Amino acid sequence: MDVSITGGGLAAALALITVGIVAFIVVMRSIYSKRAKEGLQQSDSGSSLTSRTKYAGADAFKYSGTYFNLGLALAVGLTVLAFGWTQYEEEIYIPDDALELPDEIEVEPPRTAEPPPPPPPPPPPVIEEVPDEEILEDEEVTFEDQSIDDQTIVEAPVVDDAPPPPPPPPPPPPKPKVEEIFKVVEDMPRFPGCEDLPTKEERKQCADKKMLEFIYKNIKYPAIARENGVEGTAVVQFVVEKDGSITDANVVRDPGAQTGAEALRVVNLMKEQGIQWIPGKQRGRAVRVQFNLPVRFRLE
Repeated sequence: MDVSITGGGLAAALALITVGIVAFIVVMRSIYSKRAKEGLQQSDSGSSLTSRTKYAGADAFKYSGTYFNLGLALAVGLTVLAFGWTQYEEEIYIPDDALELPDEIEVEPPRTAEPPPPPPPPPPPVIEEVPDEEILEDEEVTFEDQSIDDQTIVEAPVVDDAPPPPPPPPPPPPKPKVEEIFKVVEDMPRFPGCEDLPTKEERKQCADKKMLEFIYKNIKYPAIARENGVEGTAVVQFVVEKDGSITDANVVRDPGAQTGAEALRVVNLMKEQGIQWIPGKQRGRAVRVQFNLPVRFRLE
């Protein structure tokens, strides 16, 4: 016999059993209270020594069989409910082309650390022709007497006591080194949870599946987009740091009607829940990688 009960059905069955037990106890208490008030109406003169009770009218074992059958039925019912409780996995709708980027989003080729080509040689110097200078004839030079005797007084120039020049300003602090952000690397960053798989391709497929399940499980179609029939693909761009954290998330393609904001909210939800991505690697070392994530909104 195949018996499957969901969590809601199990809760409802337990609630009905509890209500039934409480109602049975209340009814039996009222019956026994009524009998206790009426008292024993029959005399005990006819009781024999072979009876099971001292007073035949107060037989405590009268309903023992009923209580036993009721308890057995409850035990069997609870056992069936326990074994029939089934947890169903939530069905998540993921579009077939969920990871295809629109044509408007361009992806640059990978950057390498190869040295740049040497600069071209400088052009040869230009030799200008200098015209011949004309030689002028010596003109007659007149000399003046500038001799000094004891009577001559020469005043020394007045020098003001000027303050010393200020010291040169200190050099500006060096600019902080900004690490390069790659767009395509040898090992692209991926969603966590598939590190135990043997091959790189299997890990990538598993990570993409888990990422899509997270996105389409937490995404909520905006009401204004549903009412106006807005569909499309929103693209969220973010940077996966060398430690796997997500930074600089922003919407680079928005179909409108709050779909872009909803896609950005789901990406930021990864950061709020502390999900650490597997960082991208270039030539065996972790680097910062820019990731473009498409999120498709499609009405069913």
